[in-house]
This record gives sequence, structure tokens and C-alpha cells, in this order.
Amino acid sequence: MEQVLKLPILDLSSPDRSSIANCLRQEELIEQVLDESSKFFSLPLEEKMKLLRKGYRGYTPLFAEKSDPQSTSKGDSKESYSIGPLENMNQWPSQGTLVNVFHIPCKSSTEILPCWRATMESFYSKILSAGKRLLSLVALALNLNEDFFETTGALDRPTAVLRLLHYPAGEFGSSDEEILGASAHSDYGMVTLLICREKSKQPLVWEDVPHINGAFIVNIGDMMERWTNCLLRSTLHRVIPCGQERYSLAFFLDPNEDCVVECIESCCNESSTPRFPPIRSGDYLKERLRLIWGS
Repeated sequence: MEQVLKLPILDLSSPDRSSIANCLRQEELIEQVLDESSKFFSLPLEEKMKLLRKGYRGYTPLFAEKSDPQSTSKGDSKESYSIGPLENMNQWPSQGTLVNVFHIPCKSSTEILPCWRATMESFYSKILSAGKRLLSLVALALNLNEDFFETTGALDRPTAVLRLLHYPAGEFGSSDEEILGASAHSDYGMVTLLICREKSKQPLVWEDVPHINGAFIVNIGDMMERWTNCLLRSTLHRVIPCGQERYSLAFFLDPNEDCVVECIESCCNESSTPRFPPIRSGDYLKERLRLIWGS
């Protein structure tokens, strides 16, 4: 049997990092998010399709996305729901009389998912704060000022997206067709924070990353690889069907659309010249998303 991959575990609970540790360890809130996610995905398809993705926000049905555009499969065997910056563009299930989620508690209601928006907005705000602090640690690791990503304008209005993911159980293709929950890909932005409900502990293919309570898996994205001139490499990963229903949460922290991403000077030298030209973050992300969604 293959060995389970043992990733480095970074403990962020030291006194000077207590604020980010508190954000990351709110396990009760994470469970609420996963529970509300499960409730949404259990709705009839016709209800979910009322919130079909618009402007990268909302519901994406099974097989509508192909993480690897070069794959010959019919698409990823997952459905998802995307939530972006809270001030605009998001679509929400019916909320009844809920108006201000930060000051008015959820009320009993016959409406669909009355506490859904409150839970998601609370989690989004907390994980965004945690992601920003994580980037400050990345900057320090690169021998940059702690506020490097803030001073470059990357975090003025970050393109941060929370994706709720559901991988249904069951067989979706013929015996000679490989159907993946998510085909092999790397993420496109700076960093991704990922949490999964525990699945079977038996390694399947590649190297299996185990679930750890209270911890996020952190993936480096392609844009961070460009920024650091390949000093930090993006992580190729995929999701394999395991014969049981699975849920996960992915938070993609990407720069402000107008931020220009270019190789950091301290990551370049005579033997490692810049490998990538400067590029506008928004243009890069839109092209990558166009390839996986086909529009």
C-alpha cells in the first residue's frame, strides 16, 4: 500500500499569531458551513438551477466544469456554489426577513435555508482575514516586508472566492472512461485554503492528503508561482471518486483585478532571470476560467 503523504504542519497558535489561529480554528463555524452546504446541494436540481452561475457567482451543476481543459472526459463529477466579495454580484437562496446578517439573528421561517446567507458571509469574512495574514507570512518567508502584498495593491479589493463543493457518490461513466471529481489541475491565483470532511483513509492514487481536524490544506496557486519566479511552485492536484458522497470548502484568495503581477526582484538573479512577463491579474484569471467553463 502506498504511504499517505505527510505534509508539513504549520502551527499558527503562537502569541504573535493568535488572531489568525483563532480564525482558522473555528471548527463549529466550519461545521455549520458544511451543514448548510449539504442542505443546499440536497435541494432538487430545478431549485438549484434557479441560482445558476452568473458572473462566476452561484451554482455550477455536474459536468459543467472541466478543471483540465485538455481532458477528454465529459467534465468533473462535482457540483459547486461560488460566493465572491460580499458587496456585489452574489446570488443567495431565499432568506425570508433576514436583512442585516451581522446584527439581526436568523429567524424561524418556512423559507428555504433561512440561515444560509448568514453562515456563509460570516465564514467568508473570517477566512478572508486568515488568508491575508497567511500571505503576510509568505512575504516574510520571501524576505520581503510583511505588508508586501498589501502595498502592491493585491489586497485592496481581492478577488476572493469561497466555493462549496459536492462530489456525489456513484458511477458516472462507462467502465473504460475515467471520470474524476476534479481532473488534474493547479489553482490559478495566489493561495487556496481547503478543508474537507474526512473520507476513507485508504490512499487511492497519487499521494493522498489526510484530513486533520482544525487544519486547512494550503495550495500555492499559479499566480504566486509567477510572482516568485517559480521559487514557490503551484500544486498539481485532483479529486478521485471514492464511492461515497463528499463535501469540501475551497477559498481562493486572488489579487485585485487591476493588480499587475510581475516577478519579484528578490526572487530573480543572474542565473534565474524573470520567467514570466508582467500580467494584469483580472485578465489572467478570466482567461483561465474561460478555458474551464468554455465561456
